This record gives sequence, C-alpha cells and structure tokens, in this order.
Amino acid sequence: MKLVVVESPAKAKTIEKYLGPGYRVLASYGHVRDLPPKDGSVDPDDGFAMQWENYADKARQLKAITDEAKGASTLILATDPDREGEAISWHVQEVLRKRKALPSDVQRVTFNAITKQAVTEAMGRPRALDEDLIDAYRARRALDYLVGFTLSPVLWRKLPGAKSAGRVQSVALRLVVDREREIEAFRPQEYWSVTAVFEQDGVAFTSRLVRWKGQKLDRLSIGNGGDAAAAKAAVESGRFSVESVETKPLTRNPPAPFTTSTLQQEAARKLGFSASHTMRVAQALYEDGAITYMRTDGVQMDHSAISAARGAIANRYDASYVPDKPRLYTTKAKNAQEAHEAIRPTDFGRDKAGSGDHARLYDLIFKRALASQMASARLERTTVELADQTGQQALRATGQVVLFPGYLALYEEGRDDEADEESRRLPRMHEGDGPARKSVDSEQHFTQPPPRYSEASLVKKMEELGIGRPSTYASVLQVLKDRDYVTVEKNRFTPNESGRLVTAFLERFFERYVSYDFTAGLENSLDDVSGGRAEWQAVLEAFWRDFKPKTAEVMEQKPSEVTAELDIFLGSYLFPEKEDGTDPRACPACGDGKLALRGGKFGAFVACSNYPECKYTRRFAQAGGAEAGADTGPVSLGIDPETQLEVSKRTGRFGPYVQLGDEKDAKRSSIPKDFGAEVDLEGALKLLSLPRTVGAHPESGLDIVASIGRYGPYLLHDGKYARLQTTADVFETGMNAAVVKLAEAAAGGGRGRGAAKEPLAAFGDSPVTGKPVKLMEGRFGPYVTDGETNATLPKTADPSTMTADEALMLLAERAAKGPPKGKKKAPAKKAAAAKKPAAAKAGTEAPAVKAAVVKKAPAKKAAPKKAGAKAAAVKKPVVKKAVAAE
Repeated sequence: MKLVVVESPAKAKTIEKYLGPGYRVLASYGHVRDLPPKDGSVDPDDGFAMQWENYADKARQLKAITDEAKGASTLILATDPDREGEAISWHVQEVLRKRKALPSDVQRVTFNAITKQAVTEAMGRPRALDEDLIDAYRARRALDYLVGFTLSPVLWRKLPGAKSAGRVQSVALRLVVDREREIEAFRPQEYWSVTAVFEQDGVAFTSRLVRWKGQKLDRLSIGNGGDAAAAKAAVESGRFSVESVETKPLTRNPPAPFTTSTLQQEAARKLGFSASHTMRVAQALYEDGAITYMRTDGVQMDHSAISAARGAIANRYDASYVPDKPRLYTTKAKNAQEAHEAIRPTDFGRDKAGSGDHARLYDLIFKRALASQMASARLERTTVELADQTGQQALRATGQVVLFPGYLALYEEGRDDEADEESRRLPRMHEGDGPARKSVDSEQHFTQPPPRYSEASLVKKMEELGIGRPSTYASVLQVLKDRDYVTVEKNRFTPNESGRLVTAFLERFFERYVSYDFTAGLENSLDDVSGGRAEWQAVLEAFWRDFKPKTAEVMEQKPSEVTAELDIFLGSYLFPEKEDGTDPRACPACGDGKLALRGGKFGAFVACSNYPECKYTRRFAQAGGAEAGADTGPVSLGIDPETQLEVSKRTGRFGPYVQLGDEKDAKRSSIPKDFGAEVDLEGALKLLSLPRTVGAHPESGLDIVASIGRYGPYLLHDGKYARLQTTADVFETGMNAAVVKLAEAAAGGGRGRGAAKEPLAAFGDSPVTGKPVKLMEGRFGPYVTDGETNATLPKTADPSTMTADEALMLLAERAAKGPPKGKKKAPAKKAAAAKKPAAAKAGTEAPAVKAAVVKKAPAKKAAPKKAGAKAAAVKKPVVKKAVAAE
C-alpha cells in the first residue's frame, strides 16, 4: 500500500478517488509543526538551529499519518507545488523519521491542477524533496521569527500601546503611512478648463481649449477665474473651423492570465474582495478541481491548455477572434523556482463553477485566461483641432472607435484610476468644416492629492518594490488590520494612531530595516537561496550581525529618552509652523506652557509642560496642531439635584463620556455619536440614569429594560434582546412599541434567530429516515438535511442545480463519517480517570503543551479534594490554553 499525504481533506478525497485501490490518501490539514513562540526557538549561536514543535491540534492527523506510514511501502508527499508545500512535505517526513515510521521509499510529486489526468501523470514523475526550496523556507521562517521576537519586545517596552513589528508587515505599513504624509503635505492648486460643445451632422462633441493668445496651454496654464473668463470670451467671439484631422490606428493586446498578485488586484477592483477572501475562494476552486494552483508568479499556460482555449474561442466566436499563432507570455518573476503555470480553468469547456463568490471569481479567472489567447483589439483614434479665424485660439477633440473588439468582446482589465474621458466617438469631419458651436463653459478645478492605497494598489506597489512575495500579501495585509494599525474605509487604507507611531519609531531607530531597498534586497537574497545560488545560514548571519547590536542599543534607552527623540523626529508633523508666526508648541489652554509628545499607558499623546496645573492634552493622531477633540480636562455641566454631586464631561481612551462625582467608582456613561456634539446637564443626567425600565411585560410580568450596550441601543426582557435604531429610542420607546419590537425579534425580525426558514428546495422523503429531505440556507452556507443528518454543500457546488440523488449521496457520505466532534466528546467527560493518561500522551507530541499541563497540575491538586471527574474537568482547559498560546 502507498500512502499519499496532501494538505486538505477535500483534496485527499478527490485524489483517492482518482488513484483507486492500492493508495491511501490522508490530509495533514496544512502545516503540522512550527517554531514555538518563545525565546530559543532559533539559536543564532548554533548555526541558526531551529527547535520545531508539533501543533497540538494536529495530533490526531499526525497519529493517523504515522499509523498508516508504518504499514506503507511508499510515502508519496503530494502537497502544493510551491515553497510552503515543499516545507509541509519536509515537516511530515521529519515527524515520521523521529517516530521511526518513515517508509524506505519517499517520493515527492507535484501537480498544478486537481484533475485525474494531472494527478495520474504526476504520479508517474516522482522526484526527491527540493532542498533549496526547503532552505529558503527555513531562512524566511527564521528571519520572521528573529525580527518578530527581537524587535517586538523593544516596541512593547519603549512604546506603550505598540503590538508587534514584522519584516514585511512593518514595511507595508510604512507604505500606507508615507502615502498619508503625502496627502497631508499636499497643497491643492487652482486651475481652470475651458470647453466648447460643437455639433456636426447632428452629432454633438466636446472640445477643450489648447491654445490661447497663440500660446500652447497645459492643464494648469489657466490658474484663476479672471483668465478663465477672458479665455471663454475669446472662444465665444471666435468662428472656429476644422484646422486638422489626424487618425491613428491603435492595437490593444490582451493581458496575461492571472498570477497570484494580479488576481488579488483584479478581484479587489471588480469584485470588491479583500486579498485574503480572494485566496480563500481560489483555494476552494482549486481543491474542487475547477482551477489550477492559485499561488504562482507565472504567466504562461500549458500547451494543451492553450490549444483548448483556442478551440473554445473558435466555438464561442469565430475564426477572426483566434490569433494566427498562440500567445506566449514571459514571467517577470525573479525566482524561477516559484514561477509555475498561471491561474486558469482546468477545463475551458466549463464556463461556470460554484455559486456566490466562488462563481464570480471563477468567471473572472475563466474570462481572463480565455481572453489571453484571443486576437488583439483594433481601434482608431481621431484627433480634431479647430482654430478661429486669427489662429490665436485652438480647441481639440479626441475620440476613438473600436474597429474590431477582439479580446475586448470578452474581457477588459480594470484600472485603479479613472477611465480616459476622451475615449468617445466623434462625427466624421474634414479640414475646413465649420461645426456649429452650441455652448462654451469654464470650470474651476483643484489638483488632487494622491489617493490612499486600496488593497489592489497596495499589492501592486509591494510587488513593484519587491517587498514580500505575492503568496504572502494577503496575510500581511490582514495582520495590519488585526493589529489595528490601519483602518479600511471604502476599500482604502488609512493609518491609525498606533500605526503612525510604530512607523515613526522604526524610521527613527531602525531606519535601515524598514527601508524599501533593504527589504527588497533581502527578498532577492532569499530568492537566491531557493534558486540554489546562496547558502541560507550565510544570509541569516549577514542580517543578524547588524540587527542584534542595533536592538540591544535601543533597548538600553529609557522610554522617556525614546519619547523625546520621537518628539523631535515628529516635530514638523505634530507642530507645523503657523501662518501667524506664533509658536506652534505654545499651549492653547494656559498660554505659557509648551506642548510636547508624552508616553502613556495606552500610547503616545501631546501634553502641556505645566501639567498637573494645566491638564490640556491632545491625541497623537491630531496632527498639525488640530485642536478639535483636544482635552483640556473635565468640564463641569452642573449639579445633580438628587445626589448633589457634580456632573462633568470628560474625554477618555474610548472617547467622550459623562461622570457623576469624582470618586474612583463614580458612575460613568459614554456619549453616543448620535446624541449630539454638545451635552448639557439634562442630557448627561438622562445618560447616567440608564438602564431605564419601560415597565412590566403584560404577559410575563417581568420588566422590560431599555439601555445602551457595546453594540448600540437595545431592549431586554427575560434574557431576550431587541435592537433599537437610535439613542433617542432608549428614552422614548413606550410599552406598546417595546412589546412589538420584542415579539418581532423573537420571530426573527431582530437578529434572525429563532425564525423558521423556508427550504430552498425539497426532494421528497428520505429512504433512510422517512423524513423530508430539504435544501436549506445555513449560517455557513447551504446544506441538505433529512431531519437527522446535515450535510454542507461543497463550496463550489451550485444549489440551484442540486438533484435528489446528489442530496442523498451527500447525506450518506456525512452519515458514514459519524456524529460531529462535539457529540463524541460529551460522553468522555464521565470517564475522568481515562483523561489523565491521554493528556500525558499529548504531551509527548508537543512538549510545550506537556510542560503547561505538568506545571499547572500541582496547583489544581492543591485545591480542596473533589471527585475524580471534577479534577479531570479542571485539567482540560489547561491544555486548551497552552494550545491557544501557540
């Protein structure tokens, strides 16, 4: 028997069906081990030796693989065809070697698509593991570990509120921050355009003034309204005729099929997908056999795929849309080891796959790949110049006509900027023609700052600079969001306060390591390792030699010294020169104090040097001396008539709030955004009075309460919630309205819980359970049920085409797997004694978990004596906690 190891269970199931008897295919569920997140996992003093640790949650998968490997004649490692896939294969091999379960014959096979032909052909071409790719993986993993575990502690100690730094993540963050600085430094420039609408043969067209008073104009030449009015008058008084007509042929060639990077960019532009969502959906399409491997730098397609694409084009259109020769594209990837085939459909006869987002992304991939082999589009661009009788004023109109659409009949690549405004049709004109002038307009404009990065444009910029690699972009951008370093609004990245501060810190103290050139150079060195042109330990040594002393030097500085340095470094941003020439650091509250950057428990802020007499503060992110939202200390709103305590408005870490009294445990209430900018005593007392009792429910007799929670205003009755629309509703909702809202929420009108859903389709009664078989829409997607078993539809399946036979087959396969994991675990709680050895065994797989259990155990046993079952129940969360820490 031959054991085949792949990453995902979906992939395993499909491949085992293709290979047939004699093969056992198991999934590793991704990586099976990693460097534990603790000091010493990488030892630079011992040749960068790495201490790997098995993932605790992969113990079951590793046991299954080990048990099968002991009886297998051959181990076939069939993980993905990239560096990460090579690394997973290597990890599986090393785990089996340590457990003395490694078969004598170990083979590595790769395939670019999960089709029967691709898989069977790959099995006939086995090879050994690629040591160069494995070395490149080890070098990248060690670098990321060393940067993260050396630099992040410096941030935590010297920059309160900072969360982490990373080799690629910090440079990507700097791109976002640098763009924000460009926007802030931008000064708009006024300019005017003068346009005239003419009509020829019943067709209107617009022209733009390009010559005035004999001088050629560019976009910014007319800089004020007076000149614009004079130019407009000159056009209105002139009699214009066609001076010249120039026609040029244009050819537009189709773009290459998708790489990882271009797929992420185009899916962001056209579908609004984030990079991480694009990769998740593409992974599902790949595992379903719909597309080729989705992590690639290559732009070329297999010769058989090109032939299939050309045939599909001829069937869909006609012979004129098929170019004379196949189109061949060359990759710009610097690392040939990672330049696999482009992303394409596995079957060009299949123009649809899956449903929802899967169908939309497949459609994009299908059209792009098919268009890449189509004929070029032929266009004609016409430029018409009109001059007045003096020749001093001239207008220009530009348009284009599509003579033959070619690939444009199927696909047109998206753009990050606006489309060409002059790409419109013009009427046919000849020299000397005098089209009729209909109107003349002058319009004021202002130059615009560079736009904030979208996911598409940020990925494109990172690729242009050589920062990171396309396969990692999705995870890098996700980390920036998860760390709250950036905010994404309308699909544009804006740096948050913490992100700007971390970037400033790294630029001041670690400028070399967040420079674009250094990061790109390091990527090239890592590519040399994967290409066999460099030794991985030498690359690490060259980096560590300078990096370690630099972190030690910064660690020796006091936090106050670091803040003082940042105050100087950020001076022009925080305290720019004022137009009236006054001191930008002068405190606006007390007048004689000086503002400076200070560090606090929750991050940096600007404060007055006269503290505590002057309590003026300003958030770090309020650049340019902006005083809106600055905190000058508590503002008294008056006295509460009931308690005789002062009611004040204050500003805290999470925004403005009102407080009753000055005690440490004084009652407080946040001020909702829709409550109004100015809060008076009456409004503050209303907020402090919450929660408000609406009254007793007429049916249950229990109180209905209205209040404001973490997720907004709500009603509460007998443990059940109903949402309210505004803060005003909290104070104005009466009994009748409250009862109706609670009833609607219970029936599904609130969050939708408890509502009986209609089936998407019905397939009659089940021959197994005798109950109706239905297709339902669930929280995690569509599923079929027979009243006892639920089976989720594959992500790429189309619910609208589901048949009764397919539904019964899914239910049978799900039932054969047994009950869900949670149901298996429930009875185990009764057998307390059996739990203890199981925990010990898990510890042998993952030392970190074992250490955690052993360390915690005495503390649990020291508690008052309890039954064995309870002791076992206490130990279980300890194991979970250790796993989560990894």
